[in-house]
Amino acid sequence: MRKSHFERHYSERIGWLRAAVLGANDGIVSTASLVVGIAAAEVGRGDVLIAAIAGLVAGAMSMAAGEYVSVSSQSDTEHADLEREKRELVADVRAEREELANIYRQRGLDGELALQVAEQLMAHDALAAHARDELGISEITRARPIQAALASAGSFAMGAILPVLLVAVTPMRMLIAVVSVSSLLFLATLGAIAAKAGGASMLRGAARVTLWSALAMAATAIIGHLFGTVIG
Repeated sequence: MRKSHFERHYSERIGWLRAAVLGANDGIVSTASLVVGIAAAEVGRGDVLIAAIAGLVAGAMSMAAGEYVSVSSQSDTEHADLEREKRELVADVRAEREELANIYRQRGLDGELALQVAEQLMAHDALAAHARDELGISEITRARPIQAALASAGSFAMGAILPVLLVAVTPMRMLIAVVSVSSLLFLATLGAIAAKAGGASMLRGAARVTLWSALAMAATAIIGHLFGTVIG
């Protein structure tokens, strides 16, 4: 008995992976940077904690809204292209078949075989064939606004909660160092996991996110120290 062949590809993870990694990364970086910046101004734990929680809530909502709007725009474009393709299939199915066959010829099939493939695929599902091969729209790459928004908000909150918890339990004299080091370790781990899930180098993924995050925290620490000195 012949076993069915099934493979999972890295490209199948593109939709949720991009939103989840971006959200978690932003959650850690922005909240940790906020904490470091405010702590550098030498304020009390309560002020730092309130700012961190506010940053978590505002950031999660902002990520959800931004991702929803962005992916909705992509979804609207896809729907518009599909509606136009439907009309073209009704108006002149022969021209659409030849258009699809030309795509296959450009990919290396000979003329007769390309036409046969186009005919058979269109007989099965004409719109799906044109969506995939003419427009580049498939189930893997199709825009899903709500899924992207929830993934972004949830992952941002999960990332941001780490610095918030550190603020709650770390002595104030050690807060900047503990939040900075811990956040960079979290980010390096996240970068490595994301790279692994996407089939890329774990070391490169960890290094690039750590570098930019360290720069962000250093910048906010300097600003917090300067403003704290001036105001004080």
